[in-house]
Amino acid sequence: MHAALLLSTPVLAAAKSKVPFYIVGGLLICWAFVLSMGIGMRRPEFPGTVAAERAVIGITAALVLVTMAMAVVTSGGPG
Repeated sequence: MHAALLLSTPVLAAAKSKVPFYIVGGLLICWAFVLSMGIGMRRPEFPGTVAAERAVIGITAALVLVTMAMAVVTSGGPG
């Protein structure tokens, strides 16, 4: 049993799960769609205040950075 596990380790390590990237990328897509179509097109004064503008920019930047990080982490084979 132990030998079989040791022999299968490279095979198991080669297939990294892309699920974290898909989840965060989906959140980024939903965020962009809600901002553009759900809020931005219906309310010309959006975001309204400087604080709200900074919050939207901060959330967007955080989602983009996390999506890029997940793309790097889940890409490629074993190091």
